[in-house]
Amino acid sequence: MTGVVFTGVLTRPAGQSADLAARLAGDGVATLEFPLIEIAPVEDDAPLRTALDALENYALVVFVSPNAIDRALERMDRAWPSSVPVGAVGPGSVAALARHGIAAPAYEVVSPPGADGHKSDNPMQGAHGSAGANEEGGARFDSEALWAALVAKFGASGFEGRRVLIVRGDGGREWLAERLREAGAQVEAVAGYRRAVPQPSAEAWSRIRTLLAGAPHAWLLTSSEGVRNLSELARAHLTEAERLALMHAPCVVPHPRIAETARGLGFDRITSSGPGDERIAAALRSLSASSRASFDQPAPASFSAYSRMTDSHQDSSHSAVPPPSNPSSSAAPPLPPNTTWRGEGPKRHRSGLLWLALALLAVATGIGAYALNRKMDRLDAHTASRQQAVDAQTAELNAKMGQALAATHESDTRFAELEGKLADARTAQEALQKQYDDLARNRDDWTFAEVEQMLASASEQLQLTGNTQSALAALQSADGRLAALASPQALVVRRAIAQDIDKLKAAPVLDSSGLAIKLDEAMAQINTLPLAGEAPVAHPTPDGSAATVAGASAAAAGEPRWKAWWYTVSAAVGEELKSVVQVRRIDNADAMLISPEQGSFIRDNVKLRLLSARISLLSRNEATLKSDLQMADAALARYFDGAATSTQTVRGLVKEVAAASASVQLPDINASLQAVRSAKSRGG
Repeated sequence: MTGVVFTGVLTRPAGQSADLAARLAGDGVATLEFPLIEIAPVEDDAPLRTALDALENYALVVFVSPNAIDRALERMDRAWPSSVPVGAVGPGSVAALARHGIAAPAYEVVSPPGADGHKSDNPMQGAHGSAGANEEGGARFDSEALWAALVAKFGASGFEGRRVLIVRGDGGREWLAERLREAGAQVEAVAGYRRAVPQPSAEAWSRIRTLLAGAPHAWLLTSSEGVRNLSELARAHLTEAERLALMHAPCVVPHPRIAETARGLGFDRITSSGPGDERIAAALRSLSASSRASFDQPAPASFSAYSRMTDSHQDSSHSAVPPPSNPSSSAAPPLPPNTTWRGEGPKRHRSGLLWLALALLAVATGIGAYALNRKMDRLDAHTASRQQAVDAQTAELNAKMGQALAATHESDTRFAELEGKLADARTAQEALQKQYDDLARNRDDWTFAEVEQMLASASEQLQLTGNTQSALAALQSADGRLAALASPQALVVRRAIAQDIDKLKAAPVLDSSGLAIKLDEAMAQINTLPLAGEAPVAHPTPDGSAATVAGASAAAAGEPRWKAWWYTVSAAVGEELKSVVQVRRIDNADAMLISPEQGSFIRDNVKLRLLSARISLLSRNEATLKSDLQMADAALARYFDGAATSTQTVRGLVKEVAAASASVQLPDINASLQAVRSAKSRGG
């Protein structure tokens, strides 16, 4: 049959089959685009944009498909950093990167051998289009092959402690991410697009039903998810007979994993082509050629022989029929083969020979029938014995199969239990992994946070207690923690810490303990200080009074007796007058009105002021310290005898403490705190 059109049903996402359709059209293969996966934008692209804005923080970025490349790079508003390597799974992804300007040698693109268009040197080349093959020239294009290429490029331990970004669709395989985590990498996966089940139009379903009715065609299935979507769509839109025809339709798959999925869903005519449009087109051309050969095949030999035998029989029959009598005709009747016309005489002789031949033929037929009957009897007996042996073997096989089914059922039960336990273990592992990721998202971030807390605590202690030694120890400990980091921000923070360390070492030391002791001495002497309104204590003169001494002096000088007596009397009168009248200057009139009970309150008030000043000194509260010392000194000057030596001593102690505390200004460590907070805000 000529003019038969073979149709290839292309199930890639919409807009991704143009090159393959053009290639097939050049080979005389018609195409029908019937997408089984719809590529749509993600609902929330904030994680993707955040990751793309911080590409310099990643040691490797892996794209799992051309869709992931196109959807992600169209969101970038800057050039790809040349220092960040890119991982691509297959030749389609390498070509997609090249369309966006990311290609060697300007950029480092890591892909399986052969994905960049160069042939692999592997001598184990598989036949193109062989069943279950996903290779040509030994090349594989999947996660396993990309992992092998990454290990060959960076080494098995090259990802220890480094961040890796995987851009993919929503969901997807976790195989590559698990291998990277096992190698010590910090893997982050973001979705660049999402996959959905498309809804083909009624016209598309009408063309599919026409193909399933008997038109030669083949399906191209390029993903396991697409195969599952086709099965779901067929159950919803096709009849039972059409679904059965779909299961028996030829299918071309580029990967063994897709073949396993299709076979598991009931497809039974699967051809594995290997990846790439060239190999897929070759497989479809082969199926097209096979379809045309089946329609154009000539009739079988037995049928031709039967036709020739029938025609010969008809010719011989026609030749044996005598022609109609025609007196005017002088033509003789045709002769039988191998005979000669001899006139009317030999007719009887020929009839006898014919009957003899018929008799011999009948005898030979009888003998043959008898021999054939005996042979059939022997064949029946042999067949019966073979049937008995087969029945016995079948019974034994059925018994063994029953045992095997029982064992299989028991194994299935145990396997189901193991699967349940494995699912629980995976759930627990995922929960633990999530907790670990939350607790150890980034070692640098945790280190900066710890250093910030350490410096903030040291700054508070320095302001409260003035203990420069503890602040110095905290700065030195923070510098030791940052020395283990290799980031540039850590160097900036260490430089600020070094400056604060030098500042603390050069700062003068405030002798808080010595000043507190002076305040304690002042408080101890308050009770002995004389108040301004208290009369001075009289000291009695010894028995030899001033008058007696004056008389004795005049007598010793040879003065007259009456003059000596006069000196004695005048001295005695003067002493009496001094004991009756005293003249003192008091600037504060209130001090004269204070009673002894009020004097005790004044002493307690001054002691409380000095005690508050002592607490302010130890807590580095300079304003309160200054206020308490001023008020204590004012009380001493107002209510106590300023001429007394003890009062002057106490006021001197108070002034010394005020002067010493005001002369020392402690430094701060705000520069270090500001540096570590800036580094933390920039992401370490």
